[in-house]
Amino acid sequence: MRILQSNPGAALPGRLRDALKIALVGLVLGIPLIGINTQDFGGQLQLQTRWPLLAMVVAAVFVLRLLQTTLLGALQRKRASKPAPLPVARKPLPITLSLGWIAFAGALLLPILFSGDRYIVDIATTVLIYVMLGWGLNVVVGLAGLLDLGYVAFYAVGAYSYALLSQYLGLSFWACLPLAGALAASFGLLLGYPTLRLRGDYLAIVTLGFGEIIRLVLINWTELTGGPNGISSIARPSFFGLPFSSSTEQTIFASFFGLDYSNQHRIIFLYYLIFALAILTNVLVLRLRKLPAGRAWEAMREDEIACRALGINVTRVKLSAFALGAMLGGLAGVFFAARQGFISPESFTFNESAIVLAIVVLGGMGSQLGVVLAALVLVLLPELGRNFSEYRMLLFGAAMVLIMVWRPGGILSAREPSIRLIDYLKRRLARAPATWRLADE
Repeated sequence: MRILQSNPGAALPGRLRDALKIALVGLVLGIPLIGINTQDFGGQLQLQTRWPLLAMVVAAVFVLRLLQTTLLGALQRKRASKPAPLPVARKPLPITLSLGWIAFAGALLLPILFSGDRYIVDIATTVLIYVMLGWGLNVVVGLAGLLDLGYVAFYAVGAYSYALLSQYLGLSFWACLPLAGALAASFGLLLGYPTLRLRGDYLAIVTLGFGEIIRLVLINWTELTGGPNGISSIARPSFFGLPFSSSTEQTIFASFFGLDYSNQHRIIFLYYLIFALAILTNVLVLRLRKLPAGRAWEAMREDEIACRALGINVTRVKLSAFALGAMLGGLAGVFFAARQGFISPESFTFNESAIVLAIVVLGGMGSQLGVVLAALVLVLLPELGRNFSEYRMLLFGAAMVLIMVWRPGGILSAREPSIRLIDYLKRRLARAPATWRLADE
């Protein structure tokens, strides 16, 4: 790891040595990824080399690293020459609030602006699914500080709960939504209780194992889950009992409102459905952050031993975080199953947990708006890179590395505090007896 460390204030020879070390690392990694390629010639694979392209990439890495250290060194010297500013009170983040309202307005109007483009609406729906999953995991990882690598298990529980309840009991989407959320929350408690004494890497390993257990159960319990074949023909949600199908035997959404039948109606309805679920999730998490439960999550994230010393029931705090995060993941799973109409264990692999965790970390631990921005980056980048299929994942990984180098704490590492001391004192004073207020005045 010392190779990747640099001293921006070092002299030119030191910066050159650092850039050469980084270029050497790029050369070692680039030989199997860029320098060597296989091509099919008449049914035979032949190795082809692309050394000029590899040389260009290594040279670009060298130049960029040298420019980075030079600019950082100049910036540090400039800061050192200025006197330290006096500390000022932190204010709310108006830019963050403005971005939030702009994102809300854009998401609300997107199906109207792109009503004729199903591809954009589908991509936006996928982004909102990952946003909801990111907000759910943000409760566990960002607020409570519990590293969970098996979050996809709750996503799968919600999806399979809806599929099985609708298939065997004939329950509608709206009836299955709370039931699946409650079932996913119970699985969250089932995971949280045995891991109360675990922290850090050990907790991550156990949660990873829990996610794999759920996936293996879904694969091998063929009689119930369909095994690797999954479950098909899952009931689609309706608009207050009005289906979106083209049936002429019953009143459908288009005929009820006097519209021409179009498949786009169902696509737009599903988009606004996940949008409403995401907004409710955001409001719930923001509200809980200001309540004692949310403050206990953040206190436990900072120092669990201090929480125990202050008399906070850490067991309840951990279980509540696991249960709430699992419930939100289960609700997202219900929507996923209703949207796809088909689910299988292949949709709930560790890769999904890694993507959701990357969204939380890249967005900024505990930042709601950061999760939205990170979900946009991690979902849209692979889509935009489809034209570069050969380098698609390479570009995706490079973008993630650049984000973490540019913003080590996440895209929005600075966020508005859950509660301010002055606001807390004002509320306490407002609830105090009148004699106290007169004395204070």
